[in-house]
Amino acid sequence: MKAAVFYGIEDMRVEEVEESICKDNEMKIKVEYCAICGTDVRIFYSGHKKVIPPAIIGHEITGVVSEIGKNVDYSEIKVGDKVVVVTSIGCGKCKMCENGFYNLCTDTKAIGYYYKGGFAEYLIIPENAVKQKAVIKLPENLSLLEGSIIEPLSCCINGQNYLNIKKDDFVLIFGGGPIGFMHACLAIACGCKNVVIVDPAYDRLLKFGKNFENIIFLNPNQVDIKKEIMKMTDGFGADVVITACPAKKAQIDAIEIAGSKGRISFFGGLPKDDSIIQIDSNIIHYKEISIFGSFASNRNDYIKAGELISSGKIDAKKFITDVISLENIVDGIKKIKNGEALKIVIKING
Repeated sequence: MKAAVFYGIEDMRVEEVEESICKDNEMKIKVEYCAICGTDVRIFYSGHKKVIPPAIIGHEITGVVSEIGKNVDYSEIKVGDKVVVVTSIGCGKCKMCENGFYNLCTDTKAIGYYYKGGFAEYLIIPENAVKQKAVIKLPENLSLLEGSIIEPLSCCINGQNYLNIKKDDFVLIFGGGPIGFMHACLAIACGCKNVVIVDPAYDRLLKFGKNFENIIFLNPNQVDIKKEIMKMTDGFGADVVITACPAKKAQIDAIEIAGSKGRISFFGGLPKDDSIIQIDSNIIHYKEISIFGSFASNRNDYIKAGELISSGKIDAKKFITDVISLENIVDGIKKIKNGEALKIVIKING
């Protein structure tokens, strides 16, 4: 089969590899689309401790079930079904796994990291993933292309599960990449009328933002964001702040800008060698601010993401700026790194 194989930093080659055999306790997917995640870009340029070259990465996957092992008991899935694949696979034994939080398993072995991913014509769903129902049938009216947006949207849903966003909330988002826009669209779907995205790459923000309605864009290079938000909220501050970027300043500013009873999501992680921030904890204390972490997502988040897209509350196609062939994957990665695209989806088969 054809696959994009990651051999090391800035070394990815599209080549023929041996097609994996579906064992009795596994499933096999014919991959149709796999979107490029920001993590895939970081792996290409910097590597990843859980990706051991040569490796096949990619985890924003949709495809068609091509084979089901004879021992698999998975009545809701049959050969020929259009499906999306859950990324996080837990050990199945720890406290988090017992509660269905496979993303928080201390021994998570994710698709596209530990297991081979979606930048290949076929994908094997390992036994643990089959047991955890990691293959989800797409809604009938949802295309495989639209379905490739489910994984990143599910991560945003997981982050917002903690935030209790209501229609009258003022929502501030740091980061104007695809994740920032997805957070904004989810807030709008909750009925929010005041949704702001801040990004220093303001020209890029405006370029991609023209496809989205009801979002306010601010340029931190030209305005003092804290003063501007206080002006917009009559001195109260934001009800919800989401840091959809790997920036210390965004996390520090989030605490200072949040109003009383504010909820903050540290959605974007910081670089592991530079992850310590200095904050005034009295702000959190006296304003009763809640700060939440967020990492990956789980099956229920995928199902909700699929429902939001299939119902039309979230328009998946707005996030997709390019659909390209597997042969052009490196060009797509470079295009994302250079800020020339919002979301690039790889067409794997056909």
